[in-house]
Amino acid sequence: MSRVGTRLELRVDAVAHGGWCVARHEDQVVFVRHALPGELVQAQVTEETKRFLRADAVDVVEPSADRVTPPCPFAGPGKCGGCDWQHASLEGQRRLKGQVLTEQLRRIAGIERDVEVEELPGASDGLGWRTRVRYAVAGDGTAGLRRHRSHEIEPVDECRIAHPEARRLNVPQLNWPGVAEVETVVSGSTSDRAVVVTPRAAKLPRLPRLPVGASVLRRFRGGRTQQVQGRRGVREMAAGRQWRTSASSFWQVHPAAAETLAVAVRTATAPLPGETVLDLYCGVGLFAGVLGDEVGPQGRVLGVESHPAAVRDARHNLQDLPQVRIEQSDVPAKLREWNDLRADLAVVDPPRTGLGDGVVAALAELRPSRIAYVSCDPATLARDLGRFHEVGYRLGELRAFDAFPMTHHLECVALLNRGGSASGDAAL
Repeated sequence: MSRVGTRLELRVDAVAHGGWCVARHEDQVVFVRHALPGELVQAQVTEETKRFLRADAVDVVEPSADRVTPPCPFAGPGKCGGCDWQHASLEGQRRLKGQVLTEQLRRIAGIERDVEVEELPGASDGLGWRTRVRYAVAGDGTAGLRRHRSHEIEPVDECRIAHPEARRLNVPQLNWPGVAEVETVVSGSTSDRAVVVTPRAAKLPRLPRLPVGASVLRRFRGGRTQQVQGRRGVREMAAGRQWRTSASSFWQVHPAAAETLAVAVRTATAPLPGETVLDLYCGVGLFAGVLGDEVGPQGRVLGVESHPAAVRDARHNLQDLPQVRIEQSDVPAKLREWNDLRADLAVVDPPRTGLGDGVVAALAELRPSRIAYVSCDPATLARDLGRFHEVGYRLGELRAFDAFPMTHHLECVALLNRGGSASGDAAL
């Protein structure tokens, strides 16, 4: 008999990856949302598998000292699934994220490292930082945010973590008939705004009038976008230069993240004039530009990116640096092509799925002395760090940044050194 919908009284144990906490009921693991470690809660079962249950904490009997009232009325059991930790203080959120990273490193890679998650400037209350927000649209044209692990839409008046310029577009308060999704794309450093619309049919429907000026783009199946009105995307300022970022290109959504990560990568890798640098998954060229300045005209930076729009953006952004070359290619294929290349250092910023064994092995064959790994997922980061250890690299400095307040996500910058001894790792 299914236990979905039943209530359990649970003593919550440790935090788990993905915005969950762990509890046990009759020797079965229960992953609980909207709870905090140490709490006693009444939890309603939302999903049952052969190995574990999932549940939402619907009543808190004994609250944690870190518990706060969520600043958003749409955060909570059965509501919007965008935020995981609105019920925790910001200090508590960062502590939980650090514990998750520490546990993933230990369990997956055998690395003993306690990491403190650093706050980013510009969102002291944890709100108003997200420069890109994607809304789902119901059949009647109502825009909202999806509920957790569901295609159901939670109607909202606004998203509290959305950047103020994104909120000015009033997407949830307008009607969008014939539209499946609406994404707001705004700049954290300029006044640029864009709205990306995914229509339900081949023909673009009549769109509502926006309350403020913005570019309008259409997104096709597969992710390609087309200008309808205005620019292809927005302009950003970071690391001392302006960056063109098309609506379909990747850019950090926290206004302070690009600058912070650029400085962290430059500091960790300490590039020297004349060195050869690889920037894999280079996006619109942020790290390639920063490191290109450091290696100078006698050096070179080879960037690799598969997304056509991002490649165009990167070439435009870095056209003043002749020592930087951007290749449009799949990273594994390009590394196979470069099997006899000598590289002094590499930067990798892969998607959430990480590098995988093939890329780790191919990159190690090029024997860069140091590798900066930028990651938004502790589990795949830990997996790949373990693989790098097997091919002769040791983890040096590791920094973590709270680039996604109110959610379980974070950004990490890990420095790997070829040979030598690890820094601060008992197992490595």
